[in-house]
Amino acid sequence: MTKGNKLPEDVLAIAQGPSHAHIATVLPDGSPHSVPVWVGVEDGKLAVLTSPGSRKARNIAKDPRVAVSMTEPSNRHSMAQVRGRVCERVEGDDAWKIIDRMSQKYIGGPYPVREDRVVFLIEPESASAQTF
Repeated sequence: MTKGNKLPEDVLAIAQGPSHAHIATVLPDGSPHSVPVWVGVEDGKLAVLTSPGSRKARNIAKDPRVAVSMTEPSNRHSMAQVRGRVCERVEGDDAWKIIDRMSQKYIGGPYPVREDRVVFLIEPESASAQTF
């Protein structure tokens, strides 16, 4: 388990691949909201993409705390988790560069929808990985 703002190598290994990931955000009533997402790594931060009007985007605007869980597609018993805060919202051309990098690893080409997307960068506060 690493505390601080650096992702450990075993977490990076899972996050940099086409992992199955879910992000948990906080709903306005304080309850959790968890949905599947694509993840990437940008400058040591976890990156996720979404529509700017999505429930998770609205949740993050009110409370930047998130948790992300990931599993490797080839070994569902190899997992990683990251808890932290969204520290940056990336839009426009800069977001599309990140989105297309994520899309390349998940579907082998550019992201097919060319509008209505933003990227959130997550500063890790706690991160760990393990294999069962």
